[in-house]
Amino acid sequence: MGVKEMKEVLYVHLDIRFTLKYLDKMRCLRKRSAVSFLGVLVVCLLFMNVYIEDSYVLDGNKQLIRETATHQLNSERYVHTFKDLSNFSGSINVSYRYLAGTPLLRKRYLTIGLSSVKRKKGNYLLETIKSIFEQSSYEELKEIAVVVHLAEFDSSWCDGMVQDISQKFAHHIIAGRLIVIHTPEEYYPVLDGLKRNYNDPEDRVKFRSKQNVDYAFLLNFCANLSDYYMMLEDDVRCSKNFLTVVKKVITSRERTYWVTLEFSKLGYIGKLYHSHDLPRLGHFLLMFYQEMPCDWLLIHFRGLLAQKDVIRFKPSLFQHMGYYSSYKGAENKLKDDDFEEDSFDIPDNPPANLHTNMNVFENYEASKAYSSVDEYFWGKAPSTGDFYVIVFEKPIKINRIKVVTGTEDRQNDILHHGALEVGEKIVGGKKGRQCTTYLRLGEFKNGNLEITEVEHKVLFDIHCMRILITKSQKEWLIIRSISIWTSQPPSQ
Repeated sequence: MGVKEMKEVLYVHLDIRFTLKYLDKMRCLRKRSAVSFLGVLVVCLLFMNVYIEDSYVLDGNKQLIRETATHQLNSERYVHTFKDLSNFSGSINVSYRYLAGTPLLRKRYLTIGLSSVKRKKGNYLLETIKSIFEQSSYEELKEIAVVVHLAEFDSSWCDGMVQDISQKFAHHIIAGRLIVIHTPEEYYPVLDGLKRNYNDPEDRVKFRSKQNVDYAFLLNFCANLSDYYMMLEDDVRCSKNFLTVVKKVITSRERTYWVTLEFSKLGYIGKLYHSHDLPRLGHFLLMFYQEMPCDWLLIHFRGLLAQKDVIRFKPSLFQHMGYYSSYKGAENKLKDDDFEEDSFDIPDNPPANLHTNMNVFENYEASKAYSSVDEYFWGKAPSTGDFYVIVFEKPIKINRIKVVTGTEDRQNDILHHGALEVGEKIVGGKKGRQCTTYLRLGEFKNGNLEITEVEHKVLFDIHCMRILITKSQKEWLIIRSISIWTSQPPSQ
């Protein structure tokens, strides 16, 4: 039996084995709705690809990578399960060239990754790097590292770009804040003759497939440099003190699970990850590099790691500034209309437990009003005496409080009659904790309330904050946002 015949027998054997296993699981689900079945089927179809041994990348077998990656992602090939993906915690076997800078001597809080290639029209990389550094304070610069991946096979272009970067940002390179790397072409998988998904022309398929590999190698390099990783494109500008805002958002969500936090709604701009997820993400992009654009793959990756919904922060911290795309120099006028140049006035929202006795509608639970993203609490018509309580993990000093109810499309679902109170001396169990005494700070007017200089009006450290309904209403209640600015760090 020849090699070809052996492969075909192996394919059939694995197809039958995984198909039977899959059908056996489906029998257990026969009583569920058709919608649930289709949902499971869609997720499974994403992984209908070749069966990839965990060691294929770790062993650096480039030929096997190429053969594996050119197979189609459909039910006629192998099934690659999430369990296999979760095992991809090791690094990709790639050697990088340092074009500028040296390995970091200490771990940072945030790594910012940029991948750049030669454009037919325009070049925005230098302006992007400049914006990152200029919009950061001296203290913020101590906590970041910027890694630029020059993913261009034209060595003369790379040499010229490195020279420009080294001249303009020499002090950042010397300070260990800026590294420029390059991945040799020999490490790339096949980029010609790939599948033409979505009827894309061949050159478009090659461009976006290579871009996926560019990002995979960049993620792999950055995996151990910091606690968190931010991906930017090479044609953006940043808002002032963006790192401080990012840290506030991370702190406010430290008790919740997340895979990706988004600080821009455009492309692969402003996407934040835990650094420990980078190896898996890098492997994932490399596995499916020819299937679809990078930003689409990221949606699937997020879902497979059990983050169902987009978690996007507003206002956006990064704005697309390029006019010409890196693909053929085509015009690209996309702008993020949620971007704000100065987003420094972001609430602190210290860690807290939240609960309410109101009848909550569907999944619009209490925590969503306290979130830093575009979510809200929605309760059915509240009655006199109903409440929404925030119990802080540690007593705090508050400088400013702002509460907004209702939305643009539901302007009558506001708090028509209510008050805001702060309290001390916590009693009760974990789920029903309250303060024994409360001090009223103000009344809601037209559904909104804002109080400044709170620390001058409240003499005690605040353990709780309560929104109290003072009169029943027939309208439902949306608490769109609760923002708290502290006057000092929470007491230890």
